Amino acid sequence: MRTRAMRTVAKAILGASLSLLVFSAGAEDYEVPRLSDGTPDFQGIWRNSTATPLERPAELGNRRAFTEEEAAAIRAAALQRVADDAKPTDPNAPPPEATALPPVGNYNLFWTDRGMSVAKIDGEYRTSMIIDPPNGQIPGLTKDAKERMSARRGPDRNDGPEGRSLGERCLLSFGSLSGPPMLPVMYNSHYQFVQVPGYMMILVEMVHDVRLIRIGENLEHDSRRKWMGDSIGHWEGDTLVVKTTNFRPEQSFQGSSPDMVVTERFTRVADDKIVYRFTVEDPAAFEQPFTGELPFVATDEQIYEYACHEGNYGLPGILGGARREEREAAKAQSN
Repeated sequence: MRTRAMRTVAKAILGASLSLLVFSAGAEDYEVPRLSDGTPDFQGIWRNSTATPLERPAELGNRRAFTEEEAAAIRAAALQRVADDAKPTDPNAPPPEATALPPVGNYNLFWTDRGMSVAKIDGEYRTSMIIDPPNGQIPGLTKDAKERMSARRGPDRNDGPEGRSLGERCLLSFGSLSGPPMLPVMYNSHYQFVQVPGYMMILVEMVHDVRLIRIGENLEHDSRRKWMGDSIGHWEGDTLVVKTTNFRPEQSFQGSSPDMVVTERFTRVADDKIVYRFTVEDPAAFEQPFTGELPFVATDEQIYEYACHEGNYGLPGILGGARREEREAAKAQSN
């Protein structure tokens, strides 16, 4: 969002020599705020945008962390890309190369809200969100998962709006922002946590998806399949552990099946930081389980109204183009 991007970049540039974001003291010295029932208080608005990718670049191998100097350089480069992209366009400049980044006609980086800092957890500047397997990569897909993904990309995906992605249809956020697992995308990576005894509600900024987590011992999962699955939590010390099952078949994460199980762990380690860990188990899709971590950082920024695809005529155009191709194919066949 424009206002948020302006504030984010301005704060960073005015910071002393583009210094890295400094978080509060370590978890071992931190006293967790509590609700009236004694459980840890996660309430507030949090963001999970980060310059750390989901998967580690292959050239880094099993290297789990950057040095502080490398992390500072990544942050400075990310800020510089936004500053360069925000410069006024020279009306006399020649046409840009087709390989220019961002591509011609895409969002200016100024309008996005990508994370500028490398994720820092347990004193490490992480090279990827994925921490297990040790190579930081999502495990390979099974044969069935590859076939499911291929079918989704087939020609019948343009038979009607139901064949298009959930993000295009404004049913869920694109990527895996809604979760679980809850991962950042190019903007709107903000969440509001609200707690009452026995429940935690997570309002996702994009599409205003709402996750309702039931909290308690001996609760049973609902047999109905739901958007974002059915989430049940319990406390392990001051960590909220949430297990989610029963996803709708239309919802897929990196090729997952409806039988995916996601286990999340929320641990507040500072007033301004939650460590969020997730483990994905799905033998029908992945060759082995995998685990990732990223920080959720407290913010005083508001949750924006999300007007999904307002004024965007791409979907009618895609479907209209598919109908035209069908008519032209039928006409050619009849001649």
